[in-house]
Amino acid sequence: MLAGVRQFFRAHLTPAPTRSYLLDQTLDAFRDADADPLELIRRLVTILRPARNDDGEADQLRAQLLDRLENDTPRLLAFRHHVVHFIASRRLVTFFTDSGILPGTGFFSEWFRILGNRLLPPVADERRLKDCLHVVYDHPDDWRWLERQPDEFSQRFWAILAPIEELRSIDWLSIQDQILDAVLLLAHRVSGLGIDSELMRASPGFDDSAPRFIALSAEALDFVNAFRQRIHSPEPSTDDGSQLLVMADQCDEFLRQIRKRALTVGTSLHLSYLLTRSEQSLERLRDLVGILVSADRNRHEAIAAWSDFARAAFVAENRRNSLRYYMAQLSQLMAVRVTENAARSGEHYICETAADYSAMWWSAAGAGALIGGMALLKIFAGALHAPLFVEAVLFSLIYGLGFVLIYLLGMTVATKQPAMTAQTLASLLSDIKPSRAADIERVVDVIAAVCRSQLAAIGGNVMVALPVAIGIGWGLSELAEMPVVPLEKGAHLLEDLDPLGWALPHAAIAGFYLFLSGLITGYFDNQAAYSDFGTRVARLRWLRRLVGEGRSERFGNYLQARLGGIMGNFLFGCMLGSTGVIGTILGLPLDIRHIAFSSANIGYAIVAFDFALPLKALLWGALGIALIGLTNLAVSFALALRTALGARRVEFRHWAPLLQATWRRFRQHPGSFLLPARE
Repeated sequence: MLAGVRQFFRAHLTPAPTRSYLLDQTLDAFRDADADPLELIRRLVTILRPARNDDGEADQLRAQLLDRLENDTPRLLAFRHHVVHFIASRRLVTFFTDSGILPGTGFFSEWFRILGNRLLPPVADERRLKDCLHVVYDHPDDWRWLERQPDEFSQRFWAILAPIEELRSIDWLSIQDQILDAVLLLAHRVSGLGIDSELMRASPGFDDSAPRFIALSAEALDFVNAFRQRIHSPEPSTDDGSQLLVMADQCDEFLRQIRKRALTVGTSLHLSYLLTRSEQSLERLRDLVGILVSADRNRHEAIAAWSDFARAAFVAENRRNSLRYYMAQLSQLMAVRVTENAARSGEHYICETAADYSAMWWSAAGAGALIGGMALLKIFAGALHAPLFVEAVLFSLIYGLGFVLIYLLGMTVATKQPAMTAQTLASLLSDIKPSRAADIERVVDVIAAVCRSQLAAIGGNVMVALPVAIGIGWGLSELAEMPVVPLEKGAHLLEDLDPLGWALPHAAIAGFYLFLSGLITGYFDNQAAYSDFGTRVARLRWLRRLVGEGRSERFGNYLQARLGGIMGNFLFGCMLGSTGVIGTILGLPLDIRHIAFSSANIGYAIVAFDFALPLKALLWGALGIALIGLTNLAVSFALALRTALGARRVEFRHWAPLLQATWRRFRQHPGSFLLPARE
């Protein structure tokens, strides 16, 4: 019995082997010439992988790995033999040409492939290095710690594997040979993509640029042939790849011109895909040529170039099945185009002068008057107790057509501003240099202008929608000699404003829709420009016969300039009108709260209670309206700003100085956040 107790304690109280001990065991396993190198490398990566993002211990283990290899020659030779032979014996061309580059299957095919692999993971082909990386880095978030890995470790590691005396070995020559194949394949790919019909359509001067893409393949073939002739010679290659890189730069310049033009005339999903894939292939071509050329002339440069390339490719391959990363890759150009449209619209929502400020008040007041009427129409539609689908259509039409009318009349809805002005602010933040005080002050000027513009719009909406609702409700009640809004409905309208109930979550939903409407506006502006919508409308035969050639052209231009605003406002209204009905169908507490409509609703509630509403209830409802407005604005502004900064790939890290400068301006000139400066 005593022996059994001792055995139990030995089994359960013996400390687990440390990761340092496991590292030594794994390195010793490399001495076995018959060991499976893929399994050994996978075990090594498992030991080096940080535990819960703890980079401290991982850094120590990486340092120990390098020290053990550099100070133990037999162990180093065994390790190098396994790793280098493993790499050289795999098919490397797909790794060089595809890892980190959009596939040629197209946007939706790749999208469905990623979704399919989530449900049924593919079987790795261990003959290809590209697939072996998924066996070695088998955690979907391995790319995070690979990105944080210090450059010094990567370069020391590859320097150990590729000493100068080994670069002429059979294994390294085999790797070089496959890099040359990859260079040729990438050049042919770019040549084919460069003469795609979509690129030809997007570039008016394509005939002058096409020879560049055709010549790229010829230059790549010359470079590869010259390099292969000298690959077994101790002398360096006479072709340094400079002519090939010149042709690559010319092709890249042509693609940049198309990108720049796309910001003006619009883009499509296919064009975005082609541009991104072509640019990635050209960048990979430069990387591989740089590695080949520097390997002959400067080993340290070659090690640094290979280290940077390998880490980037390993990271990209680990993220290959990330749907989020794939969407982010391709949405870049589309997002910039969408947010650029919104930024230009946002400039019209900012009051710089007293005249702009006065115009904002009148514009918002007009919208408030229309919203007062729209709120009553919605109450009437709800009183019909129509089937849910019919009710959703009625609500959507009331909101959607009302917002379109407000837009076409040039009026302003306060909550539409943040999604637009956030884009303008993001365009400033993308160019800001915190070391320059003038840049900070320029952004503070815009923030102050946005604040007073927003307050003017809110004031115009609320201060007009409320009395208009009271006037309409009272007038119709007098004419009909009966309450237009029943008492029960008035109580329900007040309950909807309770800040301790669902009012604020519903206001957040409306804020999200406001953000979406800004993106929808930008998207349809892009489509109108890219498809030449106005010209196509103007050339409709029946329209020309009906109104004449001149009027049809003006009508087409009018529609093209306003298509984004029309669709953004109409679909925003549809989202507002259908959410409550969807919530009823699903049995979920879904609905929306909008500050302008809430202010009109409290006006109708006052009429329903025959102007006998207690002061406490009025103040509570006013607090609810204020918080609803704040939630609308905060959610839409935050989402729009985040999207705009992401589209421009701006990581603004200087919020502290900006907030300090804003607070200093508020203390010194608080009036600038309320009223424009006198001219």
